[in-house]
Amino acid sequence: MKPITEYQDYRRYMQDFYDERKRVSTFSWREFAKAAGFTSPTYLKLVCEGKSRLSAAGAESVGSALHLAGFELDYFKAMVAYCHAESNLEKKRAFELMLELAKNSKVKILDGEAFKYYESWIHPVVRELAPVMPGATPGEIARRCCQGVSAGDIRESLDFMVKAGLLRKKGEGYEQADAHLKGSSEVMPVALRSMHREMAQFAEEAIEKFPPSERNFTGLTMGLSAEDYEQVLQELDLCRKKITQIALKSRAVERVYRLNLQLFPLTWGEDK
Repeated sequence: MKPITEYQDYRRYMQDFYDERKRVSTFSWREFAKAAGFTSPTYLKLVCEGKSRLSAAGAESVGSALHLAGFELDYFKAMVAYCHAESNLEKKRAFELMLELAKNSKVKILDGEAFKYYESWIHPVVRELAPVMPGATPGEIARRCCQGVSAGDIRESLDFMVKAGLLRKKGEGYEQADAHLKGSSEVMPVALRSMHREMAQFAEEAIEKFPPSERNFTGLTMGLSAEDYEQVLQELDLCRKKITQIALKSRAVERVYRLNLQLFPLTWGEDK
């Protein structure tokens, strides 16, 4: 069975535990539920199927039935909190606790590096800026950033990206590595929402901070059917890919830019 830190969904961990025990013995859902202190013989089966859920107290009981203790038990309880978080902030805090538990136990958590990279605007900006500033100090890189950032933040970002394989040392400077961070569909939306909020705020500030010659803001309010909406998404994706190719072929980097492609509803659908 995989280490617990390779899971973000406690239900999957429980199901894999059950399947493994079942493979080598006559283990049953009834036995599993009894070990966790539940009277219903099918309760944990329903939990694994997503038809029910564990409470905080239930997470403690099931963790014991899973033979978890110490760091692994705390991690399992954090997973339960993560899966049932009702707000993005609660979900973010629960996942950060999972990262911290893994770090303190010197265990590498799947998706941890991807989560950290996309959680803040600093890492993507520094990854673009550092390679075109050979020999620059963290303080000099910080001064090139339009948003307030300290030299310590830049140094921490550089160290993280070298460790994650996104940058590598080249002489007195850095160059981009070909590595790409890919996270799971459960985790990445949490980190990306944090970055989207930051970038949306920076976009608002840019209206006053930069003259029109240095920024481009356009908008269109329109009525669409569901089919039209999907077609617009395809066109936006194609546009984004074309712009990516322009950036990749750029002969020289003078500034780091952010492009937000935003399409969102202004009215509820008829079913609302």
